[in-house]
Amino acid sequence: MYSCVFNILRRIFRCVEEPDRITSGMSEGMTMSHPTAPIGPSIASDAIIHHNPSSSNNAYDVFVSFRGEDTRNNFTSFLFGALRRQGILAFKDDQCIKKGDFIAPELLQAIQGSQVFVVVLSKNYASSTWCLRELVEILNCCQTSARPLIPIFYDVEPTTVRNQKGCYEKAFAEHEKRSREGKVEMEEVQRWKEALRKVADISGSEIGNKPQNEKIEKIVQEITNNLRPKILNLPRDELVGIETRVQDLGNILRFDLRNDVRVVGISGMGGIGKTTLVRALYERICHQYNYRCFIDDVSKIFLDSHLLGLQKQLISQTLNEKNVEICNVIEGTCLVQSKLNNAKALIVFDNVDEVQQLRIFSGNRDNLLRECLGGGSRIIIVSRDEQILKIHGVDDIYQVQPLNREDAIQLFCRNAFKVNYILSDYEKLADEIPSHVEGHPLAIETIGSSLFGRSLSQWESVLEGLKENKSKNIMDILRISYIQLEEKYKQTFLDIACFFNSYEEEHLKEILNFRGFHPEDSIQVLIDKSLITRSFGCFIHMHSLLVDLGRCIVREVSPKEPIKWSRLWTRKDLHDAMSENEATRNLEAIVLKRGNDVGILDKTIKADGLSKIKHLKLLDVGDVNVEFSGSLSHLSNELGYLIWYRYPFECLPQSFQPHKLVQLDLRWSSIQRLWEGTKDCKRLKYLPDLPSRTVLPSEPFTLRFLSAILNTNLPPIQRTGLIIFGCPELVEIEECIRKSFSWTIQIIEVWMLFPSSFCFLIILLCRRTTTNQ
Repeated sequence: MYSCVFNILRRIFRCVEEPDRITSGMSEGMTMSHPTAPIGPSIASDAIIHHNPSSSNNAYDVFVSFRGEDTRNNFTSFLFGALRRQGILAFKDDQCIKKGDFIAPELLQAIQGSQVFVVVLSKNYASSTWCLRELVEILNCCQTSARPLIPIFYDVEPTTVRNQKGCYEKAFAEHEKRSREGKVEMEEVQRWKEALRKVADISGSEIGNKPQNEKIEKIVQEITNNLRPKILNLPRDELVGIETRVQDLGNILRFDLRNDVRVVGISGMGGIGKTTLVRALYERICHQYNYRCFIDDVSKIFLDSHLLGLQKQLISQTLNEKNVEICNVIEGTCLVQSKLNNAKALIVFDNVDEVQQLRIFSGNRDNLLRECLGGGSRIIIVSRDEQILKIHGVDDIYQVQPLNREDAIQLFCRNAFKVNYILSDYEKLADEIPSHVEGHPLAIETIGSSLFGRSLSQWESVLEGLKENKSKNIMDILRISYIQLEEKYKQTFLDIACFFNSYEEEHLKEILNFRGFHPEDSIQVLIDKSLITRSFGCFIHMHSLLVDLGRCIVREVSPKEPIKWSRLWTRKDLHDAMSENEATRNLEAIVLKRGNDVGILDKTIKADGLSKIKHLKLLDVGDVNVEFSGSLSHLSNELGYLIWYRYPFECLPQSFQPHKLVQLDLRWSSIQRLWEGTKDCKRLKYLPDLPSRTVLPSEPFTLRFLSAILNTNLPPIQRTGLIIFGCPELVEIEECIRKSFSWTIQIIEVWMLFPSSFCFLIILLCRRTTTNQ
């Protein structure tokens, strides 16, 4: 039932951007239909997927083109078995799809959706028009997207294939005869010949009547080396010094102990390259495991959703199930035991900063994974704190070391010159600067990027600063890159460090634009200087060391007086600042997020302290549980973002002028009305985009909050919505809406598939009409 409802919701909210189309869109949308089954293969014990005419558009690791009558019952059978054992997903066509004169759509999709191609050239390969057409399509794919092709010459010489002699000459004589009979185009025959010449020129494996096991093992290894998991997307060619590190880590993992389950830790200071190393190793070996999992940033997941969140990640990735529903830790523990029992798995826990984060199973069973997984499994734990690894009882610890001199200079050149060598006139400086950073990759990248395109005198100034840093403190080294920024770029850096790390880029740009920080320019400059990165194409990420640096810079103004800082990001600092009860012109932004506080703050915060902040532009206390006391007489008229969940007062201060307000979100509050009379808030774009969660009948704010919005003279709002399940106040809400003539309202009631006692109402607040009523 709920899946049907949410399908409807998706269609409704697509229509919100075009209110005039809501009526027609909903008449179509009221037809209840079952959700579409997910597309794509699941990871199962049998990684060879036989074609099923009812399935569609699967993506595969490998497509093998072969002549069935020559190799189906011998070589290719053994090859598919070896691929299956390594967890490599290979397409294996059945003869039923080879019908008609052209490549079937299913086969075409399989070719286009594969990452690696293997072509088994046997004696009768050229006699099959199907094989030749497959080969032409494979070469087209290789040309357009540079995918690897591995030719295998099975009981046939490469020269025979290249020059079409012997059995291949005989096969093409038959094709040319069919061409004269009008059964095939001569141009196509010529394309087949050219395709065979091209594939024969590629270095491949020759297999005759000799034992095939060793050859197959090498072929599978070559396929594995060419495969890369999509989620990691590491720039392999740009990883300086990674080969030696991967090899050393592999030695500690002891892959030769095929019957053992080994747990290995990776430790080292921040920015030294721990995550990069484990990702590089993971992408090279993960295809050897039927079950694999890379839990990125364990610390953050634990803060957001505790042990249950970690269990869901583990189960979701290893079983390749997107929507895992687990009610509690005990249920998750049982599920892991049953599903991963005796399984060969590769599991990585990255960025662990507390022992508790590794105790994810009930009954204090820290070693449950080690106990239930099968032989050959490997568990890797990454942490800055080596003591955590020792307490957990890892088998061995790999300590990531700084880059050697040669690799440090190469990495520096890539960032300072954007090439792999030192430019003339910079030889001495380019040799000295990396040595003062002592091989720390993050520091080398940031310093090098900050020097790109700068003059010799500026380089010399940076070198002097490094020489003065006698303690070799990494923070002081990273600070050099910050000091060289223009003021607007510094402010952008501090905002991201204090508040907006890992934010969606478009959302971040809107906030920075309101702040006057020129987001398009600022974000690109910080990326160019290696101070932030863009991940997954749309998120802005800053390394934790740089986050610490930014927050340290903000505190330096007056370490023990947060009221004098420009930004506040923890509940404790906000409490201390508001307790001063004094006016301040420095504080511009308060954004509290879960995970920023250490410990529990059980003290209330004096709300009236906010009344004395003259230039506050951002106030976001929506993501944490904060209790305010006292009264609120004023809010800064420079506020652009006001996000205050459980706002404790009946209205906003009457003196507050919202002419700069962009976003207003007071959900779960005691609000009765926003303010008395009419106020200028032309810049207001966003009200809370409910439904972010279900509104239950027991939450009486529903009517009050909706009434407060409707009874206030607001400008056109981009979009907001309220979804109410089983709420007894529906009649009152509907009456309240219908009395408000200043809004274009669309009310949709859905009764199908629901008991008569359970009602469902969707209210969409669309663009306000221009009316004087």
